[in-house]
Amino acid sequence: MKRVLVDTHAFLWWLANDSALGDFSKDLLREPRNEVYVSAASIWEISIKRRLGKLKAPSEIECIVEDEGFIGLPISLYHARSAGQLPLIHRDPFDRMLVAQAQSEGLVILTADPIFPEYGISTLQANR
Repeated sequence: MKRVLVDTHAFLWWLANDSALGDFSKDLLREPRNEVYVSAASIWEISIKRRLGKLKAPSEIECIVEDEGFIGLPISLYHARSAGQLPLIHRDPFDRMLVAQAQSEGLVILTADPIFPEYGISTLQANR
C-alpha cells in the first residue's frame, strides 16, 4: 500500500485521461489498496486558474475528488506554518503547501515537477 499525494497537474491529467500521465501512475491511482490524496491547495489552485480563464476544469472539482475514490487533504494550521518555514527552493505557494503536507503526513508526491525532490521528500514521476 502506498500513501500518495497527487500534484495538481497530475490530478488534472488523471481527470482528462491525458497521456502525459504514465501507465505506472495510472495504475498507482487505480489501485484500491493505495490511499490517494488531493490537497485543498490543489483545488484552490484549480479554482483560481479556472476563474482567470487559464484552465478548463469542472466547477464542482471537490465532488470529483470523492467520486474518483480519492481523499481530500485539508490544510491544517500546522501545514500552513510548515509551508511558511520551508527554504525558498520553490516559489510557487501551492507547491510549497504540497511539500509541507507530504512532509507532515508522510506522503509520497506524484509529480512531474523536478524541484520537489530538492526538499528531501519522496516523489514518484507522474509521466512514467
